[in-house]
Amino acid sequence: MITARNLTKKFGDISALTDLTISIGPGEFVFLTGPSGSGKTTLLRLAMRDLLPDSGSLIVNTHDLAKLKKKDLPALRREIGTVFQDFKLLADRNIWENVSLPLEVRRLPQSQIDKAVKIALELVGLANRATLFPAQLSGGELQRAGLARAIVGKPKMILADEPTGNLDPKTARVIVKLLKDIHAELKTTVVMATHNADIVNLYSHRVISLDKGKLIKDNPKGKYE
Repeated sequence: MITARNLTKKFGDISALTDLTISIGPGEFVFLTGPSGSGKTTLLRLAMRDLLPDSGSLIVNTHDLAKLKKKDLPALRREIGTVFQDFKLLADRNIWENVSLPLEVRRLPQSQIDKAVKIALELVGLANRATLFPAQLSGGELQRAGLARAIVGKPKMILADEPTGNLDPKTARVIVKLLKDIHAELKTTVVMATHNADIVNLYSHRVISLDKGKLIKDNPKGKYE
């Protein structure tokens, strides 16, 4: 699903990623760890084709991102569900409308959108909150809405960038449990960038650790270090 070979990205004189080589296969659940500035977010942004690498190659879901044409970018992004630390929900739309937005952009039939949104909200336990607006929800509920939006199109991959960063420990565990349930239910590849050592250590998943843009560890059943 993600294959990086000698991937390098710089911002001016700062090397965000240096000569990174990793491979993440279909159906994996991977924790991406490392201190602030280690390159976690940069890697996720490259995988979304929000950024272009300076050198090396990056293949995502068979797409060679260095060669991807602009007209093919929407197809790539339909295959990826993204979850953000700060939720990125639209304040002037209710939860149903926020979750339906990715499908509306694709101009799917309304009946198909309604069915998919209903299923997504039920999966994250927000079916009874669909008509509320973001300002009316708790942080945990907002992140669950973000998860619903990420999965509504049944993506091949979920990229979660510090999804528990703004949540209390109990709520954070609930969100990761939901991610795990979605991973099992939809057979979706999940890559979660996190600083949360307790959550990483709770599960025996693969841990890819970065530091200063370089790969320092890649453990099949790792711990946070």
